[in-house]
Amino acid sequence: MGRGPSIEGRKNAEDAKRAKVFTKLIRDITLAARNGADPAGNAKLRSAMDKALSANMPKDKIEKAIRRGSGADGGADLQEIRYEGYGPGGVAMLIDALTDNPVRTVADVRHALSKHGGNLGTSGSVAFQFSRTGQISLPAEATDEDTVMEAALDAGAEDVFSEDGAIIVLCPPDAVDAVEQALKAKGLPVDRAEVAMRPANRSAVSGDTAETLQDLLDWLDELDDVQDVFHNASFG
Repeated sequence: MGRGPSIEGRKNAEDAKRAKVFTKLIRDITLAARNGADPAGNAKLRSAMDKALSANMPKDKIEKAIRRGSGADGGADLQEIRYEGYGPGGVAMLIDALTDNPVRTVADVRHALSKHGGNLGTSGSVAFQFSRTGQISLPAEATDEDTVMEAALDAGAEDVFSEDGAIIVLCPPDAVDAVEQALKAKGLPVDRAEVAMRPANRSAVSGDTAETLQDLLDWLDELDDVQDVFHNASFG
């Protein structure tokens, strides 16, 4: 009779996964802190800190990342890079990375795309299909569109709709913080508030293409340098 993973093995796997999540969050905080170490006057830093706290990151790690980003600990040699490319089925993709070694990162991203039937594109080849938009998501089971709409529109939101089991609020990028606070003031549970790149149109994928795309997204998520991935696919 076969034996399943040991308790120690499962714990090690969970620890490794948590460490990978922390790595991404620390880089996010470090970058945001370049624009100011005070979260009260830095919405991007405040959002990054909220994500870290939600992931149960120790406060001393958060504070260290802020000091590093603000230059108090000597600064951080990190670069923001956006890669444009195509995934399986011609799905348009934007891949945002934060790295101290661009040569390594572009090689990792190119390899991930090519392994899944995609390719890296040139600057501008994909970005025109997306627009920078404030986006806030709430769990659909915890509230309803009408309640969210009433609170969000008064705070500057432009649209509210349901998508993939969540209620999505769209707003101008500079209104994300105000809309998020307005929703929370009404006691509404916010899962995520961010400035995202939303596609103008979605491309439906299903079957093998959808499976390959999901595998690619998981692969990219495993790369420490990759912070966000945006695509125009709609899983059927």
